[in-house]
Formats: sequence, structure tokens, C-alpha cells
Amino acid sequence: MNKPLRRIAIFCGLLILTLLIRDNWLQYVKADQLASDDDNRRVIIARYSTPRGDIVVDGKSITGSKATSGTDLKYKRTWKDGPMWSPVTGYASQVVGASQIENLEDGILTGNDDRLFFRNTLDMVTGKKKEGGNVVTTLNAAAQKAAYDGLKNRGKGAVAAIEPSTGKILALASTPSYDPSSFAGNTNEDGETFAKLDKDKDKPLLNRALRETYPPGSTFKLVTAAAALESGDYAPDKKTQTPLPWTMPGTTTPLKNEGNIPCEDATLRVALKVSCNTVFGKIGSDLGNDKMVEEAEKFGFNKEQFVPVRSNASNFDDDMNPSQTALSSIGQYNTAATPLQMAMVASAIANDGTLMEPYMVDELKASNLDTIEKTEPKELSKPLSEENAQNLQSMMETVVNEGTGQNARIPGATVGGKTGTAQHGVDNSEKPYAWFVSYAKTSSGFPVAVAVVVEDSAASRQDISGGGLAAPIAKSVMEAVINSK
Repeated sequence: MNKPLRRIAIFCGLLILTLLIRDNWLQYVKADQLASDDDNRRVIIARYSTPRGDIVVDGKSITGSKATSGTDLKYKRTWKDGPMWSPVTGYASQVVGASQIENLEDGILTGNDDRLFFRNTLDMVTGKKKEGGNVVTTLNAAAQKAAYDGLKNRGKGAVAAIEPSTGKILALASTPSYDPSSFAGNTNEDGETFAKLDKDKDKPLLNRALRETYPPGSTFKLVTAAAALESGDYAPDKKTQTPLPWTMPGTTTPLKNEGNIPCEDATLRVALKVSCNTVFGKIGSDLGNDKMVEEAEKFGFNKEQFVPVRSNASNFDDDMNPSQTALSSIGQYNTAATPLQMAMVASAIANDGTLMEPYMVDELKASNLDTIEKTEPKELSKPLSEENAQNLQSMMETVVNEGTGQNARIPGATVGGKTGTAQHGVDNSEKPYAWFVSYAKTSSGFPVAVAVVVEDSAASRQDISGGGLAAPIAKSVMEAVINSK
């Protein structure tokens, strides 16, 4: 063979080898990725070729499926009370995809999860049509309704409620909300509806309970009180060395209290009851940034949570001077928290100092109701000793019985709480956020801890307070849980 022909033969051989390598790469290495790629039309057709499994609350489905016509996508998703449940379920739309539980548990809901392989194989043999599995949540329907009803006439806001002993999420509400059924199909109208929601300045698609971080205001004083008790230098009824006025270190600026309240040398109990900025600001400054960061992180700050839906990390800065630490220790400066985070704070205190990992998927079940996976409660951290947690419970109960949280009282139950009115905006120019963080205790234990934040743009500035706007919502959620037991 002459030299030119030999070169052509080698070149052609290399091309064939390249094709073989590429073919094997696609078939064996990339096959799973390509088979599940949302841009693969066959994936979407398969996803909506049968009714989806359901998301279940209190033994009842809050979702369903509806047959469609004029499309190769045979079924679309439906929801019962969609606006109330969308912060829990998310959406499953043929035109824009899926979010939250609808996305994370898509394999179970469509029946395509590898853990269903044996059942799917058996169904193929028997000729039974493939069915999706069910996602059983930890949610309490009565608590969710109380949370949503309390928020929906208050503009923007969110509620998160947790069972302290297990970490089960009992309510997760956010307003303004949306109905995922309104864009579940793949028509132009569905796409336009989603685009309108996506561009809405009030952000109805935003899950405020998990994804919005707010300045927590005075509710953060619970974390500062925990740090104080854990240091061993403070006790609930021992006077603090707090002058009035108190000037923040390195500045000529006195830290102000709201109104004429008894904060000079106040005990921790009195300071929490009337919400003394000076006492808790000075405690944070005296303990120092490192100790405050350590305590905040034990409660879950500075770390994302997965419930399994991702919750944004709440923030407590780890590099602040003493005056910045003082402001942060009363829930201002750069301190920011999700409602879930503040429910975790109340939950850890109620659970005698042990913080359980929050979760809202209890079980994954096959279509025949066999359990595929069950979530077991898991300890996340230990922010307080049992003794200090019980001391802080006593202080929070004083807030509700005698202080700013009296609107949360529940006959026949013991309630502990903390109000907060968080300033925000340039020079605090915006209307403040109203917070209430609490727990309820009955003869059988602590069934619920709850955090409520309200952004009520309709309320006059002087009428915005955690005790006035947020506490009644928290009360109704706690009552709903107690009455459902």
C-alpha cells in the first residue's frame, strides 16, 4: 500500500474508533443523565403519561391528577386548596417544570424511582399499569389552615410550626400565595399565568417561610438569653450590671429602649418581659462576637437547612466589633432569620435544650401503600443544657403571662413566647416587621413551637407590634395543634 492510501486508512480507522467511543459514552456513561434530562421530550411525556401519586396530609390527599385532551401529555396535576398548600408542595407544571416536594420526590410520585423497580417489574409481568407512589407529610391540616387564614388578610408574611420532640414540621404557610393548578398544563395560558406570577412585585411564588430572611428583631433576644445562661455569668432573677443609658463601645451612641421601661440593672426575666435593648445589647457585647456566633450556630444560624426543601441560611456575622455585636444581639444590624429558623429556636428551648432536625416528609410509600422510606427523628444540636432551657422557658412564660405576649394566652395550656418588632430600611424608614416566637405546653408535653412574621403594609406604623399582629396568629396555630391531639 502506498503512503497516501495508508494515511487515509489510518485516518478512517481513527474516525471509526472515535464514533465507537462516542457511542459507548452515550449509551453507558451518559444514558441515565440523558434519560432524565428535562429537555428530553420523552421524559416529559413519560412523566405525565399516568396520574401522579399524591402528597398526603393527615391521611388525606391534597393533590390529584386530571386527564387532558389535545396533547401528548395525558394527565396534569391538581391541588386541593392550592394557595394554602403550595408552600409545602410546590408546583408540577407541564410548561415550567416542578419545585419543592413535587420536584424532589418526582421519582416516587411518577413511579420511576429505582426503589420501585421490583414493583414496576411485577406490574409489567401482571399487565398492571404503572402507578406513582405517595409522599406522606408531617403537616397538620388544622394548623396549616389556621396559619394561612391568619396571614392571608395581613399582606405578606409567613408561619413555621414544629413539633419540638421530633422536629416534624406541622405548618408552613406563606402569603401572598398562588394556586399551582393555574399553570399546571402546557398551554399558552399556563405559561402567561406563571410569567405574571413570576413578575409580580409581591413575589407570590416566594416561599417566605423557608427562603426569606428577615431581621428578627427582639425575638433574637432568646438566643442572646441562651448565650447568657450558658456562660454561667447570668441567672434569670439576678440583676445585670446594665446602666441606663448605655453607650455602645467605641461610639458616643446610646442604645435606646422602646418607651419608658425598667431596664436599669434589670434581671434577665424582667429584661425579656419588657424587651430591654440595653440589657441584651450589653450582654452580647460583653460575651463577645465569638461566643454569640457559637450560640447562634448551635440553633442553626449560618447554615442552610433541608427539610427536604432547601431553606436559606439565617445569618449572624462572625466578624463584628463590640457595638455591632450589641446591635446584632437584639436582632438588628446584619442579623437575619427565616421563620423556620426562629421556630427552631423556640423548638430547642421547649425541648429542654435539644434541637431536633426539622423535616416535613414522614414517609414515602409505593402505590400499594408499602413503606419505601420512613424519616426517623434526628438530633441536630444541643444549644442549651436542660436546666438553662427550663429557666428560659420560665422567662418566656413570664413574657406571655405578664409582658408583651399576652395576646397568645391559651386557656388550659402554658404558653411561652417572645415578641419582636424589627426595624428595616434606610434609617429604619420602612414599616417594621411584626414577629412572635412561641411554644405551647399541655399536660402531655410540648406539642408545638411556632414562629410568625407579618409584613402588614396596611397597618399604621404605630399599630405594628409582634404582640398585636403576630401573636394572635401564633395562638390560633397552637390551639389548632392542641385541639387535634
